[in-house]
Amino acid sequence: MTNKPSAPQPTAESQTGPVRWQLERIVEQLRTVRTEWRSNSGRPRETGGRDLPSRQTMGMIIEALMCALFPMRLGPSNLREESEDFYVGYTLDNALNTLLGQVRLELRYTAHQQEAVESDLDAQAIRVVRDFASTLPDLRHLLDTDVIAAYNGDPAARSVDEVLLCYPGILAVIYHRIAHRLYKAGLPLLARISAEIAHSATGIDIHPGAQIGHSFFIDHGTGVVIGETAVIGNHVRIYQAVTLGAKRFDVDESGNLQKGQARHPIVEDDVVIYAGATILGRITIGKGAVIGGNVWLTRSVPPGSNITQANSQNVPSGTN
Repeated sequence: MTNKPSAPQPTAESQTGPVRWQLERIVEQLRTVRTEWRSNSGRPRETGGRDLPSRQTMGMIIEALMCALFPMRLGPSNLREESEDFYVGYTLDNALNTLLGQVRLELRYTAHQQEAVESDLDAQAIRVVRDFASTLPDLRHLLDTDVIAAYNGDPAARSVDEVLLCYPGILAVIYHRIAHRLYKAGLPLLARISAEIAHSATGIDIHPGAQIGHSFFIDHGTGVVIGETAVIGNHVRIYQAVTLGAKRFDVDESGNLQKGQARHPIVEDDVVIYAGATILGRITIGKGAVIGGNVWLTRSVPPGSNITQANSQNVPSGTN
């Protein structure tokens, strides 16, 4: 008869009561580290407090906006067309009121960072959210072009419904279109939170500052990186692991990075960029160019170019 392994015996410490973690000492040491951080004038400034926008809340807002934009596809399964308008109105009312609270938090956070007087922030928040809401019909039109581009660009796509329900590239683009509007409205923190939610869900990293034209399609998508100052035209298609990045980061006299400079590529209309291509710097990929897989580019290419690994070093320079 096989002997069964005996259960592990409790330790002497666990027999006598709860385990002690020396929390008093750890809490004191953590307080010391926080104090050092906040008192060091050479480090980035911290405003203090916990009145910051919520990643979880922003995720709920964007999910609600997606349902309101595409109610019969992304809304509740029991929704019927006769109640569609009521559902959209109810969902938007909740989402926009919740967004208003998050906008107030960012505006106050920004005022604290800049040591500015918090005057009329509530009125400013209402104005920002009202302006954002007014763009939603145009946003739906724009997203329709992206869905159609994905359907037309992928022979495996059986319907536009499949594209909208399943494709990570479309999910990332929806989040980006919303995040970009927040970014343009002067809400970079809410925009970045929104973008990083999509990044976590899809593996596609699009900075909310990137400007992207209509009918944009990211096929497969994992590993795509699009930088803050990238400009992408209409009818552009890119594949997985494509990077539209910066070639170098300029610094000031003190060695600090200079922020906000145009440092990412310009991709003109009708360009296709295949998997693994890396395109760096403020260069221009001319209209209708095709960039092959795993190509490394740091110089502009003329319209209509067909760039492969074999000829990428010999391509004539385009317009910078």
